[in-house]
Amino acid sequence: MGTIDSDLYRGITDFAHDTPSWFQHLMEVWTELGLLLFVVLFVVAWWRARANDPRAFAVAVLAPLATAVAYVISEVVKSGIDEERPCRAVSGALPSLIDCPVYGDWSFPSNHATIAAAAAVGLALAWPKVGWLTVPMAILMAFSRVFVGVHYPHDVAVGLLLGTLVAFLVVRLLTRPGARVTEAMRGSGNGLVRWFAGPGPSGAGHGSTPGARSRRGSHRR
Repeated sequence: MGTIDSDLYRGITDFAHDTPSWFQHLMEVWTELGLLLFVVLFVVAWWRARANDPRAFAVAVLAPLATAVAYVISEVVKSGIDEERPCRAVSGALPSLIDCPVYGDWSFPSNHATIAAAAAVGLALAWPKVGWLTVPMAILMAFSRVFVGVHYPHDVAVGLLLGTLVAFLVVRLLTRPGARVTEAMRGSGNGLVRWFAGPGPSGAGHGSTPGARSRRGSHRR
């Protein structure tokens, strides 16, 4: 691995060991807890989008799908490159703050950074106002992986780029067909499917509004 990247890794891990123990524990927790927070935001974005137009709902559902696709691609790349973890490979580096992953759990790219970037971008596309939160979350997640000593800086940088690219592509390519699927789901005869897709704006498209029911009743009379 390049000398500059290894030196940067040593510099960040040296800095990590110089920080207060409470901050080290906070970063150790964040490096995993952050992923759970993205899941919570996915659920909130889906719930909000149930009352929106089909296109907006499609983007909200595609956000976690894009994240899953990004993770799979990251895993495929990781298994093909076989880069050893810096916590074993970089000489002169201080011990990682968390256990170094087992041999065979390769380093490049960072799955955490890939997932975080894809989730952050997907959520920002589905719910623009939350982008100010999700993008810093992803960057902090990526940095935390170097901070705790289990990734090189280039692992997380490529992970962020990969997740961002995949999220944009998946959402861009699948939003239109996703909107058509949403319309079909909202008109489905299956109540669970309709509940998942939501009523749309003001319950439009279902013929289930009080006025619609009244009109149908008057026709029967």
